[in-house]
Order: sequence, then structure tokens, then C-alpha cells
Amino acid sequence: MKDRRLTGIQLEAYAQFLRREERAAATVEKYLRDAGAFAAWLEGGAVTREAAAGWREHLLAEGLSPVTVNAKLSAVNGLFRFLGWEELRVKFLKVQRRAFRDAARELSRQEYTRLLEAARALGKTQTELLLETICATGIRVSEVRYITVEAAARGRAEVALKGKIRTILLPSRLCRKLLKYAKKQKTVSGEIFLSENGTGISRCRIWREMKRLCQAAGVEPSKVFPHNLRHLFASAFYRATGDIVKLADVLGHSSINTTRIYLLTTGAEHARCLERLGLVS
Repeated sequence: MKDRRLTGIQLEAYAQFLRREERAAATVEKYLRDAGAFAAWLEGGAVTREAAAGWREHLLAEGLSPVTVNAKLSAVNGLFRFLGWEELRVKFLKVQRRAFRDAARELSRQEYTRLLEAARALGKTQTELLLETICATGIRVSEVRYITVEAAARGRAEVALKGKIRTILLPSRLCRKLLKYAKKQKTVSGEIFLSENGTGISRCRIWREMKRLCQAAGVEPSKVFPHNLRHLFASAFYRATGDIVKLADVLGHSSINTTRIYLLTTGAEHARCLERLGLVS
């Protein structure tokens, strides 16, 4: 078999490929970090299928969860695919599909309301509106930049990511609040959520501002991050419509299996369902 080695040039080319594919900046960073960790583990050794499988076992020995290990393997397999080394791709660990979500990371509607109230009490108008915008539309944090003055005026935002364009409908009440905020900030066009220097607000800034509300809101920090607002939207949408196909379209998922993950109930809800079965005398 041909002797294959990983180089910094190959990793940089992989990064450029991921960016051309319009992967989110955080995804590119994670894939490069994981691919770089694999390269460092090899210590200059040849890249073989056995070596890739050995890295998988090393990650398990480090105490990482199977889900985390598979996420890292996905990055390396993507690198192999990019380099044309398909035969080196390593098999993922088999993980049984979960029946329910971890309650410690489940953000309830009541907790969401407390976060809004805390933001309002602290005078964090932008943060409050950001929370409402993400939760009321189900957009990804990377899609916040598509919430523009023009979109609020139309009542819809056109999101273009990963080679796909989808239309996000904005609730009329949200549009009024967005336009009122933009007017107050003297923003006449373009992105509504801006930093102090006039550039689009970063995902790190959004994450940090959300975390700052936790203590005042009395909500565990482990539950407070932008993607959990997207989960809350998905749960509310499904309860209101019962239409998982439509929900997949709204969320921009190409597979309903991905959407299903968003609809997992908590362990407590699962336990109550079992109790209602009445199968124990």
C-alpha cells in the first residue's frame, strides 16, 4: 500500500474545502482541531486503516463518550474522503438511538421566559430580542445575520447556507419589535443585530451574553446556549402542528432522522409515559 503521511498543507487545503462547502465557522474549526489531533497522535507515522482504528481505541481509552468519539471520527473520515483515501475510512462506534434527552440540558418554556425577564430587568434589550428571534423562528445562531431590516419589513428571511436556500417566516409581532429596535439603533438597512463597531454580532458574543443571564434568571448554565432555543422552537412547533415533515423543512434538515433528535422528551416525561401504561399490578 502507498505510504501516506499527513501534512499541514493537506490540513489547510481541507479547511479551504470546508469553507467552500459553506460549513459554519465553528464546524470548520472543530473538524480541523480533530483532524489535527489525529495527525499529532500519529507523530509523523504513516496513515493506515489500522492507525485510524487505533486512534478510535485511543479516544475510547481516554474516557470519551461514544458520541464524542464518533464526532471526531467524522472529521477524520471527511479528511480521508477529501484526500481520496476512501479505503482508510474507519467505522463508527455503534450507538443505540436515545429514547429521551438529558433533563440537565433541557430548557423549558418557563426557564426561557425567566431568561427574557432577566434580560429585560438588566436592560439587555439586544440580548432579549436575540433570544426571542432565535426561539420564535428556529434559526441557527449562524443564521442570525440573515435577520435584516429588509427581512423584518417583508416578514421573511432568505437563508442561504450549504448550497441551499430556505425561507424563514418571521412572526408579525417579532417583525414589529425588530423594526422598532432597528429604528432606535438608527439601522436603516442590513443586519439588525450589530456589535458596538457596527459589524454583525458573533456567535461567541451571543453565547456569552446568554450565559450572563443565568444567575439572574435562576437557570442552570448547562441549559443556556443558542442551539437549545432551536430545540425549544422545534418542540413547540411539533406540539402545535404534529407535522415532522414540515418541521424538518423549517429547520433546514435534509433528513427527518435529524429532526427526530430535536423531539426527544426528557427522562421524566418518558418515565411518566411508562407509568401511564399501567402494566404493573
